[in-house]
Parts: sequence; C-alpha cells; structure tokens
Amino acid sequence: MIGTAAAATRDFEFDLVATIARKELRDALRARWFWLYSLGFAVLAALLAMVALPQDIAGSSGFGRTAASLVALVQLVLPLIGLTLGAQSIAGQAERGTLRFLMSHPVTRSEAFVGTYLGLVAALVAMCGVGFGTAGVVAAVRNAGIDAAAFSRIALLSWVLAAAMLGVGMLISTMARRSGAALGSAVFAWLALVFFGELGIMGTAVATQMPVNVLFFSAVFNPVEAFRLASLSALSGSLDVLGPAGTYAVDTYGESLEWLLIGVLLAWVIAPAAVAWLRFVKGRDL
Repeated sequence: MIGTAAAATRDFEFDLVATIARKELRDALRARWFWLYSLGFAVLAALLAMVALPQDIAGSSGFGRTAASLVALVQLVLPLIGLTLGAQSIAGQAERGTLRFLMSHPVTRSEAFVGTYLGLVAALVAMCGVGFGTAGVVAAVRNAGIDAAAFSRIALLSWVLAAAMLGVGMLISTMARRSGAALGSAVFAWLALVFFGELGIMGTAVATQMPVNVLFFSAVFNPVEAFRLASLSALSGSLDVLGPAGTYAVDTYGESLEWLLIGVLLAWVIAPAAVAWLRFVKGRDL
C-alpha cells in the first residue's frame, strides 16, 4: 500500500506509536469488555478480601490471608484476560478490516504493533489497578494492617504477568487467520498454563519421583507459577510452604531467587511479544 511503502522509507516514529497506543487505550476504555473485566475483577478481589479477613482478625496475619487470596485470584483470572485480549487484537482487527485501514496510512508495521501492544498493556494495568485498589480499600477499612511494600510488589508482579500473557495472546493472534480460532487457542493456552501445567507437573513428579531440582525448574519456567512463587516470596520472604522444592530453591539461590523469578517473568514479557512482532512485520497478511 502507498501509506505503508512511504512509511517504510523513514525512521521509527515514537509519536505515532504513542498516538496508536492512546487510540487503543481509548477504545478499550469505551469497550464493554473492559468494564466487565474490571468490575468482575474488583468484585472478586473485594469479596476475597472480606472472606479472607474475618472481623475479629487484624494485623499482618489478616493482610497475609488477603494477599494470598489475591495472588490465587490473579494467577487464575489475569492470564485468561491477557491471553484472550491479545488473541483478539491482531486477528480481530484484520478480520474487521480496521488493520488494513490503519496500514493504509503512513504507519509502519512495527509502529502499529508496538502501539497496539502498549495501549493494551495500559488497559490491563488500569484494570488491575481497579481490582487491587478495591481490595486495598476493603482491607484498610477492615483494619488488615496492610503491608504497603508487599502489596505494591504483588500488584507490580501482576502487571508484569498481564504484559507477558498479552504478548503470548498476540503471538497466537499473528498465527491465526480468524479471531474465533485465535480465541480458542488462547483458552487452550490458559488451560495449559494454569491447570494442565501445575497438575501435570504434580502428576509426573508423583509417578516418576522427579528430582526436586527438576521439579522446581519445571514449575518456575511456567510464567503463572513464576508469578506465584515471586508473590509468595514477597509476601512471606520464604518458599518453605512449597515443601522440598521451595526449600531447595531457597537453599540453592538464597537472595538471588527473587531475581531469578523476576527474570523468568521478564523473559516471558519480551520473548513472545518479540516473536509476535517479527511474525507481524515479516509475514502477517492483512
């Protein structure tokens, strides 16, 4: 197309990326899915904060129960939201014709992809902020003795997990021809990461008497499990609750364990998004 050919002859324009990102964010804020996801996440977070914190419990133990419940909610719900949102991004726009319209302007494929990704990440961050903010207000009202540092770290880890799952979803989107196929693949990926991954590792460990170091690495390279381990480490400072695998991790890596877990999460943010970008730039038909 004329616009794409003209754009290919110039340098990467960050202003255009910011414009596309703002457009994606505005579209998300006007979309029904954003408010349904935000409301659902906020309601569930508030309910968990209330259930996990009985009226007669206060102090750090009450906050610990609330935070642990939020971690469980995030690792179940947030990957599904990020994967499905990413899966609908490229394939959905291509199916509706909006992607072809965008690329008819002097915009490169790289600018379109990066702008779309950043706009959707901003929408996910806003949605998570609503959920964690609601849970924080409920916990404060009920005198949970909030550990602001631990609570903030868990929220930040949730944003990293959301960005990682969005990248995986966009990778699926660049591979699918139809938005329906992309959505089905995203749901299967969610099942594989959240349910099949953990249950499969547990079953294999029991059946084969898997060595504790192999068990640990099998779990940690799953981004959802890496988020859970990093959150538990931020919450309690220890992974002893995970049994032999947690003891092995703490004894082997010590203070470096947290950086290992964060590094795994960041790798999941970068690698799928980079592959998705490469596929979109080099081979995605519009």
